Amino acid sequence: MTDLTMPGAPTMSSREIAELVESRHDKVKQSIERLAARGVIALPPLGEYLDSLGRRAAEYRVGKRDSYVIVAQLSPEFTARLVDRWQELESRAAQPAVNLDDPAFLRGALLQYTERVIALEQKVAEQAPAVEFAHAIRDTNDAISIAHMSAVLGIGRNRFFARLRADHILMADNLPYQIYKDRGYFRVIESVWIDEAKEPHPTFKTLVTGRGQVFLQRKYSAEAA
Repeated sequence: MTDLTMPGAPTMSSREIAELVESRHDKVKQSIERLAARGVIALPPLGEYLDSLGRRAAEYRVGKRDSYVIVAQLSPEFTARLVDRWQELESRAAQPAVNLDDPAFLRGALLQYTERVIALEQKVAEQAPAVEFAHAIRDTNDAISIAHMSAVLGIGRNRFFARLRADHILMADNLPYQIYKDRGYFRVIESVWIDEAKEPHPTFKTLVTGRGQVFLQRKYSAEAA
């Protein structure tokens, strides 16, 4: 499918999309390439940027239409962020003169507005289950174990732990990487167990917060389907 972005029209980088959906840039680029391979979007042109170490790295430059498809695939509940970002980008472009005395202009503007409302209503209806789940638990203070989370997703406990380690969300000791703790996805609690010699030993357990449950549901629910 072809992206109808006109030459000179605003584009959004794959890095910006990764920040919007709170995902890794390489994962976003992989999703873009998979969607392009399936013909859902056109493969965007590549650009360059300097990473944190000053090295040249590649990023995709994505048009408006395809960015909606990508974000809907990655993270339905973050679509509002994408809409806000596009409004910011487009506000920088020159706006055409508005002639309120021109009936043809007013009819066209009304038709365009109506079409946008219908499209947004349809998108909201399609995303309702995911958004309802996110709203229900995102800000809750309840935290559950990873074993409990695997049961919610319908993924075997051991397979889920292995996948979290493979995706570099959990470390080898099943504690979360700091970046995911900083995002509020996990909480680590400490307890002590006493061995036969009555020696105390600290032990740590990873819990998934409400925000983390939304993150994991979005990331792994397709695998459980």
